Amino acid sequence: MKIRKLAATLAVAALSLAACTGGNPGGNAASGGDKGKVAGNITFQTWSLKNDRFTPYFENLVKDFEKQYPDVKVKWIDQPGDGYEDKILQQAESGELPDVVNLPPEFAYKLAQVNMLADLDKLSGAKVSDYVEGAAEAYKFPKIEGHYGYPWYLGTDLNWFNVKALKEAGIDTAKLPTDLDGLFAMAKQVAQATNGKVKMISDVPRTGTLSSAGVEIIKDGKFVFNSDDAVKVVQRYKDAYAAGAMPPEALNADYLGNSQLYKQGKTAWTTASAGFASELEKDAPTLLPNTVATPRIGHAPLFIQGISISAKSKAPEAARVFAQFVTNTKNQVEFLKIAQGFFPGTKEGNANPDTFTSVIKNELQKTATTAAAKALGDATPEYPIQFTYDMDKYLQQQVALAVKGDIPIKEALDKAADYANKNLAK
Repeated sequence: MKIRKLAATLAVAALSLAACTGGNPGGNAASGGDKGKVAGNITFQTWSLKNDRFTPYFENLVKDFEKQYPDVKVKWIDQPGDGYEDKILQQAESGELPDVVNLPPEFAYKLAQVNMLADLDKLSGAKVSDYVEGAAEAYKFPKIEGHYGYPWYLGTDLNWFNVKALKEAGIDTAKLPTDLDGLFAMAKQVAQATNGKVKMISDVPRTGTLSSAGVEIIKDGKFVFNSDDAVKVVQRYKDAYAAGAMPPEALNADYLGNSQLYKQGKTAWTTASAGFASELEKDAPTLLPNTVATPRIGHAPLFIQGISISAKSKAPEAARVFAQFVTNTKNQVEFLKIAQGFFPGTKEGNANPDTFTSVIKNELQKTATTAAAKALGDATPEYPIQFTYDMDKYLQQQVALAVKGDIPIKEALDKAADYANKNLAK
C-alpha cells in the first residue's frame, strides 16, 4: 500500500478541472447544505481494499452504519491500485466523484484546488480536532483555507536487514548502521565479500531520501534541493554504484524497488512500513526468521491515507456522518487489526495501541510495529505536497544519469530543481 503515487495527468489537469467546474467555491457540502437530515444514497470508494482480507470488514461496516442510520443507503465500491489517480480525475471531470472517498493528501490537494472537496472546517460537527494533529495538517494545503480529509490510517518506514546474508558477508550484525555513512560502508563491504551478488543500495535518491538526510527541499515557495548537502548524498549512491553495491536496474524507469529485490534475496537491506513483516510471511517466509527491523536512518517519513467528502454530494450530511463513522476510533481499531503495521488517525486510537496490536501473532511484526509507533510521533510527510509525479519522475531520471556518471551531480540536481520550479509556477 504505497502512499505516494501521483499521476502526471492529475497534476496537469487541475486547470482543465477548474474549467469544467468554473472554479467556483461550492457544491452542496461546501456551501452549508450539510445541516440537513442524515438521509439519502451515498457512494463510498476505497483504494485497492476489496479482497478476501478486507471485504468482510467493509461489508460489516456498511451494515452497521445503515442499521444506525436507516434512512441512508451506502454503496461501497473499490478501485484497483494501478491507475487510481486517473480514475479519480475521470470521476471528478464527469461529475461522478464518490460522496465519501479514500484519498491520500496528494490527490486531495489537486481536487481541493478546484473546489471538488468539502472543507471540513465549514461543516457542522466536523470534529477535526479528534484526529492526530500532524496527519490532519497534511490535509491543509498551501494557499487554500480549511481541512480536506480525515486521517484514516498512518504509517512510517523502518530499515529491514537480512542478517543471515550479512553474516555470510562477514558483517557483525550486532552493529547495524544507524546513519548513511555506516550504511554505505556496509554496502561496499557486502558487495566485495559476495563478488557483487548481494546488493544493499538498490534505489536512486529522491526528495524523500534527501529530506531524511536533512536536505531542505522547499523554502519560501521554491524548490531548493539542489544544494551542496544534496550533492553529498547523491555522491554516496554514485560511489556505491561504482563499487558494485547497487544493481543496474535501479537506474531504470520501470524498476520495482528495493523491497522486491529483498524478497527475492538479492538485496540485504530495504526500507518498508511495519507491515512488511506480514508481506514476508506471505511472499518470502524463509526470510522471516533471518530479518530484523530497526528505526529508519534519518528522519522518519509519515505516510497517510484519509477519507474526504465530495463538495458535490447530494446527501452531504449523510456523507459527513459516514466519513466520521469510517474514521472513528472504534472502526479504525477494527480495521488495523487486519491492516497490521499501520496506525489509527485519531488521537484516542494512538493513545491505546494495545487495542489493535494485541492480535498480532507474527513476532517480527510486533517488534516492527512497536518501533514504528515510537517513530511515528516525530514523523512528517516525506514529500512536499507541491511535488508532483512529473517532478519526481524527472528528478529520478536526472539523478540516475548522475549516479551512472553521465552528467555531474550538481547539474542533475540543478536541472531537476529548475524543472520543478517552472512547473510549480504553472
